[in-house]
Amino acid sequence: MNHRVLVAGVGMAPFSKPSAADSYDFQGPRAITSALKDAGLTYDRVQQVYAGYVYGDSTSGQRVVYQLGKTGIPVLNVNNNCASGSSALWLARQAVESGAVDCALAVGFEQMPPGALSAKWTDRPAPLSDFVAALGEIYDIDPDVPMTPQYFAAAGLEYLQKYGGSADTFAAVAVKARSHAANNPYAVFRDPVTLTDVLDSPRIAGLLTRLQCCPPTCGAAAAVICSDEFARANGLTPRVAIAAQTLQSDADDLFAKKSAMSLVGTDVTRRAARDVYQQAGVDPRDIAVVELHDCFTVNEVLSYEALGLCDEGGAEKFILEGENTYGGRVVTNPSGGLLSKGHPLGATGLAQTAEITWQLRGEAGDRQVENATLGLQHNLGLGTAGVITLFERLS
Repeated sequence: MNHRVLVAGVGMAPFSKPSAADSYDFQGPRAITSALKDAGLTYDRVQQVYAGYVYGDSTSGQRVVYQLGKTGIPVLNVNNNCASGSSALWLARQAVESGAVDCALAVGFEQMPPGALSAKWTDRPAPLSDFVAALGEIYDIDPDVPMTPQYFAAAGLEYLQKYGGSADTFAAVAVKARSHAANNPYAVFRDPVTLTDVLDSPRIAGLLTRLQCCPPTCGAAAAVICSDEFARANGLTPRVAIAAQTLQSDADDLFAKKSAMSLVGTDVTRRAARDVYQQAGVDPRDIAVVELHDCFTVNEVLSYEALGLCDEGGAEKFILEGENTYGGRVVTNPSGGLLSKGHPLGATGLAQTAEITWQLRGEAGDRQVENATLGLQHNLGLGTAGVITLFERLS
């Protein structure tokens, strides 16, 4: 029997640069406490915990939740690269939907070191070694440049070769991100930037400049989810439900396609989006607000099309006509996204969940999207894990 899954409460700890961050075992409990307060529950009502993080030793999840109490419940630690937080939510949703538990907590946190992402275990095969080899067949990898931006630089170049357009299209996404973040007290970078600022910032890889790359960030976010039955029994009145959700990985033709766009997860996003829309019986053009995975400006552009927010090859027109922001067809990343809010890997998916929940409840303040009844959350981890969640406002 499937049970409807409700979002009982959400919470965040403000994101910050590594140099100014508190430790993960302070940030995580802060986000959980906020989510529990939002739900109107105490920690002893939670029956399972799923903790998402990347930079941390095993059982870091226990270290975080033990700050709130030791209740003997299962605590599962989840590492799915940048999709770790959403993967934790996916597991929590499955547990509640199946009836295994009535109330579950998903928490994501990250205490990131400064600088570019790098491998931490160099004495064994790297999980992305096949991806690096595949990229090397189609793109001139620079060994002196961090690998992650090179994937997206290659994908951006492929996109322009396939559909035409200008590299300025990608830079415009960063300008939009900052304009949205200006109204988000949880965001790290809130000062506006111009297109010239973005294009003139230091070159990182290919067409990507520094202001087109998300920064290393620390922070935490959490969500408490429950069944209808649990909500009624505890006098809760959640106003947001999970209408559909999917987690997908790569198909067998990934490397045969010789495509950087595929390597960075565009195919996974496209398949996952179609699955979610089919589950919920909705058209993507009915969705008013989207939090999508803009780890680099290129990925936001690719995701517009993969999510069905605009036609294939239509992203430049979509951006130039302002269809991706307030007054347009769909507001993308009202939080400022990963580019401006920040990207603490394990926390990102749950921070997106918090933003969509606030939007659907009409609690987003100056960044509120009008008439938002459906909100989409898209979170992607290289390697690959793609999670898409559709949230709906309850009447």
